[in-house]
Amino acid sequence: MTTGMELVEPLEPIGEESALARARLHRKLTVDETAKRSGLSVEQVRWLEEGRVYRFARPDDALAATVLYASALAIDNREARELAGLPVPTVLPERNPMPRLVAIGAVVLALAVFATLLVIPRSGGKHATAPSTAILPAPWRIPVTVLNGSGDINYTRQVASHVGAFGYTIKKVGRASNFRYPQTAVYFPPRCEGVALRLAKQLGVETDPLPGGTGACQLFVIVGPARGPGE
Repeated sequence: MTTGMELVEPLEPIGEESALARARLHRKLTVDETAKRSGLSVEQVRWLEEGRVYRFARPDDALAATVLYASALAIDNREARELAGLPVPTVLPERNPMPRLVAIGAVVLALAVFATLLVIPRSGGKHATAPSTAILPAPWRIPVTVLNGSGDINYTRQVASHVGAFGYTIKKVGRASNFRYPQTAVYFPPRCEGVALRLAKQLGVETDPLPGGTGACQLFVIVGPARGPGE
């Protein structure tokens, strides 16, 4: 029994629209409707649209979810290239694309969006290399806290996605004590230098030791300003 005033989910996303959100809004679909079509949960749809792929258990899960999302919206090759910012032919080779073309378009969009979320410019900072003979624990055993140290939360989330793509466990994504960190760095407590050097080398950033800490190794990545190629 209804009260006469039903709450209708708004179509518009909160914040800046992503490529996936624009495709959904173009079809006048809500997040709930898109979740039902794709077989994903509402949370997973929002993770994809907000670029929070680090919330998935594995990078492969995030990629599979993106393919399901794009397939549910019947995104063809032309639209996929437009959303991914790729050149679009003025004349399509076929007037009526076959279902195979839809599947190819979905894969192109999935790969383009996933690559955009994971590829982060290197900071160019110097860092040491860990000894080749060191036996380090698997990345998934190392919890990593990613903190916004420059005020750019979107770039911070990109760095967190990049860390998660290497197999590390993202413990938290939040705000640092201030926004005055000049560059991204990996901070580590005593006895965790090896795993810190490994992550720093993967990100192309520097490391910095912490004064104390006990227990199992955990790392902290404080994200500075984003830097473009060649800087």
